[in-house]
Parts: sequence; C-alpha cells; structure tokens
Amino acid sequence: MIFTVDIVDEFGVADGVANLLETAVVTTLRQQKMQSALSLTLLLTDNETIQQLNRDYRGQDKPTDVLSFPSGAGWPEIEALGVYLGDIAVAVPVAENQAQISGHALNAELQLLAVHGTLHLLGHDHLEADDKADMWAAQTAVLQTLGLENITPTET
Repeated sequence: MIFTVDIVDEFGVADGVANLLETAVVTTLRQQKMQSALSLTLLLTDNETIQQLNRDYRGQDKPTDVLSFPSGAGWPEIEALGVYLGDIAVAVPVAENQAQISGHALNAELQLLAVHGTLHLLGHDHLEADDKADMWAAQTAVLQTLGLENITPTET
C-alpha cells in the first residue's frame, strides 16, 4: 500500500504537525481497508480562502473548518486503481477556535479534521442521521487508533 499525502501549508503550521496529519490520513485509509496506491492533498489555509471555497462550491458565504473535494472517481475505481482521491482544505483559524472551545490542542483538532476530510473523500457523509452515525463511528475508530479517543467533532 502506497499512500501519498501532499501537505500545502499556506498558514505556516505544518512544520510541527505534518507527520501527525499524514499519519491521521494514512490511518483513516487503512481503517477503511483501502488497498490501492492512493494520494490526496491537504491544504492548511486561512478563513478567507476557506470562505471563498465554501461560497463557490457550497453556496455558503462563511468560513468553515474543513472542506473535501473528491476527484470524481467512484468507490469501485478507487479500490481497483491507484488514484488521486482529491483535496481537503482546513481553515487553521477555525481549527484553533474549535480546539480552544473543546479544550484540546490544535494538533488534535487538525488531526480530527484530516480524518473527517479523508472520510468525506471516501464517500462518507453526515447529512442524514444514519450516515452521520456511520461516519462518526469510523471517525471515532481512527481517533482511538491515534490515541485521540477523547476528541469529538465540533458541530458548526
């Protein structure tokens, strides 16, 4: 299994957390039993950029914590081929605020958002109650593996 995580750090925080974020993504891919060579990009950015992306792609003119942009390949193609999964954008200021509200470290919040974004790239969603329960269970399993079992997502 070859998993490639390219981290683009527009905010200047990746030096201390790049390995943690890569581990969070790879752990998520393994937990989801991905066997092919897969790659994705994780963008650490500011509120203005995430707000523009949220407005342009989701019609919501406000910052958010994490956005995922799947490459368009369906699940069977992902498993059969080594493919590019897509992009994840994380707003570092939103993550900082959520970490402070939740009482845990920024590194833990960034790992949570990396896991969350990766699950979205793999087709998980949380719009419906059943889907949310499935996604939260997968997310919790990864966080436990990472030693972050006390970290819970902030509802924004």
